[in-house]
Amino acid sequence: MLVDLLVEQGHIELLVRAASKGAWSCARAAAGQLCKTAEFERALGVLEPFVELGWEPARWAAAGIVVQAGRVQQALDWARPDDMGLASERTCRDFAELLVKAGQVDEAITVLTPHLDRSWPLSVLVELTEGQNRDEQVLELLAPRAERVRSARGEQRWDLETSNAQDLQARVLERAGRADEAVRVLGADVAAGRFLVQNTLTAYAELLQRNGRMQELHELGTGEHAHVGLPYYARALEDQGRADEAETILRRFIAADEWDRFRWPLIELLGRQGRIEEAVELGRPTFDHHDACLLESVIHLLAEAGRFDDALAILDERDPEYIDEHPSWFHTNRIWLLGEAGRNEEALAYAAMLPTDLHGLTSSTAWILEKSGHVEEALGLLRADTDVDAWEAAALLIRHGRADEAIDGMPSIADLRAASRWG
Repeated sequence: MLVDLLVEQGHIELLVRAASKGAWSCARAAAGQLCKTAEFERALGVLEPFVELGWEPARWAAAGIVVQAGRVQQALDWARPDDMGLASERTCRDFAELLVKAGQVDEAITVLTPHLDRSWPLSVLVELTEGQNRDEQVLELLAPRAERVRSARGEQRWDLETSNAQDLQARVLERAGRADEAVRVLGADVAAGRFLVQNTLTAYAELLQRNGRMQELHELGTGEHAHVGLPYYARALEDQGRADEAETILRRFIAADEWDRFRWPLIELLGRQGRIEEAVELGRPTFDHHDACLLESVIHLLAEAGRFDDALAILDERDPEYIDEHPSWFHTNRIWLLGEAGRNEEALAYAAMLPTDLHGLTSSTAWILEKSGHVEEALGLLRADTDVDAWEAAALLIRHGRADEAIDGMPSIADLRAASRWG
């Protein structure tokens, strides 16, 4: 948030200053902004203190800048990992990303290949090769891993590392222009139960929705996997102008479901239609549940509709036992809603009655003070609480045109290194 504020307001020099004080996020943003104007050497200079301290993200970011500057081989020679580094998934991921930036996609694939029997590197492979004209090569690597997942369930091997291989295979088929094949292959796996995790059902539902496959989406949404597929089917119906059908089928499933899994998709639909009172009443039976509780979601729905007083009324219906179980959530949300409703004095009076060690109370109170025009009081409150991140006070200063003061108050690199923090 702090960095976004500085970038939005064009404070590049202040980002550079913040970087010199030890703010890694500011250093990264400053370097990125400088590269946009081809100030590559200066961008490298901003990152240099972090590289010298051994901060790995800075080293890889610097290598990326050297590539942008046109010194590709220099960057690769400098960043190329040794044998120990090549054994690390994260190092290989960073080096593969650098190789892709340098246009050496095949080598990037080679670097990742030894790690492809785990889900995260497999996802990285798919992400880094998007738009690189390597889909067939990637599919060859995915195929045997997807096949192992298909057989794993029958062999009771639930802990297979590459449980996402089928989802990724369908994703690559789709982006390669073979959406029909993606639907056929993944659909066959879902129908036969040859998958390990619910994410595969979600990937299939999203694939069908993106490609307008209503028949298959209907089967998924109304069959044994309705708990995943029905919300996607209902939204697809709504998008086709068939909201009444979507509502009817959701209500039918809600009536038959003891776990309240289908209430939220209908609440969202009703909210989009402006039927807020109906949406609230639909969620109300869940408000005291420990599982599938839609209280917070309904409150945010009301807030998005500008109905803050109604949201407060629902919050105030909670009994003392509920408040004791969720003190921070309840009280900070009540302060937030009072503030959004323009009832600032009431919010401050309420905050003053609460225990001072309540998590989030300082930030919530400071926000109300800022809204009320008491900027100095808000600033003092944030600075006095050692549990509040220093960036909150800095962001407040920036919002009020005091960016220089915000930067001056930041800790130094030495301070952050001593505290093992990086901004």
